Amino acid sequence: MSKRQMIEDPYAEYWAQANPQGNPAAAPKPALSTPGGFKHIGAATPRVDGRMIVTGQARYTHDLFFDDMLIGAILRSPYACADVVSIDLGPALALPGVKAALKLKEGRVRWAGEQIAAVAAVDEATAEEALGLIKVEYKVLPHVMTEEASRAAGAPQVQEQQANVIKSNDYSRGDIAKGFQEAEVVLERTYRTSWEVHHPAETHSSVASWEDDDLTVWDSTQAVQGVRDGLARSLGIPAGRVRVIKHYMGGGFGSKLGVNDYTVVAARLARETGRPVKVVLTRRENAFCVGYRPSMHNTVKAGAKKDGTLTALQMTNYNCGGTGRGDRCSEPLVEVYKCPNVKVEEYSVFVNTCPSRATRAPGHTQGTLALEGLMEELAAKLGLDPLELRRKNYSGKERGDTGTAAYSLKALEQCYKLGAEKIGWERRNKKPGAGAGRFRTGIGMASQIWPGAGVPGTRADLKIYSDGSVEVECGTQDIGTGTRTHIAVVAAETLGLEPKDISVEIGNSDLPWAPNSGGSLTAPSVAPAVRDAALKAAEFLKGLAAKKLNVAPAEVVLENKKVGPKSDPSKGLEIRELARTFPRPMVFHGERADNTPGFAYQTFGAQFAEVEVDTETGKIRVKKVVAAHDIGRVLNRLTAESQVVGGVTQGLSAALFEEKVMDEATGTMVNPNLHDYKIATVRDIPEIVPVFPDVPDERLNNLGNKGLGEPPRIPASAAIANAVFNAVGVHVREIPMTPSRVLAALKKKEGV
Repeated sequence: MSKRQMIEDPYAEYWAQANPQGNPAAAPKPALSTPGGFKHIGAATPRVDGRMIVTGQARYTHDLFFDDMLIGAILRSPYACADVVSIDLGPALALPGVKAALKLKEGRVRWAGEQIAAVAAVDEATAEEALGLIKVEYKVLPHVMTEEASRAAGAPQVQEQQANVIKSNDYSRGDIAKGFQEAEVVLERTYRTSWEVHHPAETHSSVASWEDDDLTVWDSTQAVQGVRDGLARSLGIPAGRVRVIKHYMGGGFGSKLGVNDYTVVAARLARETGRPVKVVLTRRENAFCVGYRPSMHNTVKAGAKKDGTLTALQMTNYNCGGTGRGDRCSEPLVEVYKCPNVKVEEYSVFVNTCPSRATRAPGHTQGTLALEGLMEELAAKLGLDPLELRRKNYSGKERGDTGTAAYSLKALEQCYKLGAEKIGWERRNKKPGAGAGRFRTGIGMASQIWPGAGVPGTRADLKIYSDGSVEVECGTQDIGTGTRTHIAVVAAETLGLEPKDISVEIGNSDLPWAPNSGGSLTAPSVAPAVRDAALKAAEFLKGLAAKKLNVAPAEVVLENKKVGPKSDPSKGLEIRELARTFPRPMVFHGERADNTPGFAYQTFGAQFAEVEVDTETGKIRVKKVVAAHDIGRVLNRLTAESQVVGGVTQGLSAALFEEKVMDEATGTMVNPNLHDYKIATVRDIPEIVPVFPDVPDERLNNLGNKGLGEPPRIPASAAIANAVFNAVGVHVREIPMTPSRVLAALKKKEGV
């Protein structure tokens, strides 16, 4: 890499004088320190923007208002399946205050809520009135709403030129028949999950504005770069003429990845009117128009020796993702446990509802419920401790110990140990359902796997101005997880500053490239790029100080806002003093390097749950959850623990409450609000104990950190379901575990 590539500085002569050692890019990077070797990294640092958020100063897309701004609204199909015969926008356009109207749909409508037309008006009331004036003629057609009905012979066909059921995944290794022949115990069970609706605190929203041929969009998004590219494709304009900005957002969880149809509508309406247009989805629209976690109907079968050694694992799974393909749920079964013989068949089942969308740890949450439920029930049948059964089948390589690549780092055993100690694993019922009385207590667990390795090529710029102030720029986005804070922490740590000294600029597609914030990619992509830029800046400052102090650069350290000799850093020069000598702001480019080849990169974890079950009412109360997660090096303990608490809470909510209810006759959602669609509240949240082995994965990146967005969500529902099994002696096998389902399972156990 040349000097010009490494640092934007045309003053080559000045650079050579300031850094007699040459190009800092060629300087060896310091070895990773131990988890306790840093001042800020790994500590509990409050969010650098926390005060702005809690005082209402942070700007969300909902908050944005511009002079002359119009309000956009969308007319949606009331039918689950119909042909659009005609659309008459005339009456809407004749309404005073309406500035534009668009036809959005021709031909077949395949789900209730699909876009038909849109208007832009001077205010929300006028826009809503205009929607009611649009005349649409439909030819209503038969629809299908459930997985069972869609799979039945003669069911209405959901997709054109495609069957209602298609195979979406086919995987095998070894000889499955031989594996079951070798087994001394065979167990087969079926587990089911419901549709889990996206309900972020901030509903989906976009504001679009044109200036000549240039488009700026303010979007509540997890992907400023992805939305820019998607808008360019949809509108047929160069990506360089699109800028996407996201200041703050109230949650996304996968539903705000990439460009959304309403965002394109806002841009089209803004172009037609020449005025900014804002589109904000209602809570009802958000409930049934922006995707959801698809349901799962999963039959899993295990063969094992009497000592617990797995000989075979088999899965037959039906994913129902509406008009979408749904999720693949087999990765945990394929990966987590040592097993030579595995067979997986997965099918997508189409029905006339909104297409599903990625939801925090897509596929893994459903697949983990099935796999971990089976492991718990298998342990009971074998008379083994469920934790020891998992340890018995511990794997060190990908594909259940049959692959060629070893895991770069796997601290799952440490997670088992830490989690079991903190939950008091020895207190569990040695035999599920061994307790007596109306209220039964149980303890269960579940394992977790998820990639979270990050994306090489992610970039960040670090600027040092002549007054000594430091700014980091990156085209990533903070989706509520504390990205601004971990950027500030990494930069401050490397330069001997405090996090409050770092200005962070993110959430703008014009900034250096970064990936979407989904799949636990952000921290392991962005933080190493920031670290790289900061290391280059540090080497530059060391070289400059060494020249002035007449010492070797290797003898210089950055500490307490100074650059000075290792023997006595306090005698060093203040960074702001050095900065006064800069001919202009100095810009250091950082880039996230490639992963070390030849290894499999995954996160691991284990959660342990304690529950109380009222056997008369079927109500479940979660008392405690211990969540132990191997995410490599912890960057900020405070926000890491916050992520775990949030993930566990979502898993609890799905396990006990969340269920999308559809009216099969009309194809519409019955509970599209936060009153009827129950989500866990503070009264439902138990004691949650986050635990981290905090072992850096030095093969992964220059910080050794892995992703944490998805992992705490994955095993939570399964651990709670297994705790219920330990309490009452029967596995409910379907979430949400409503009181009626718990009572039905108890009656079935008792033969009633």
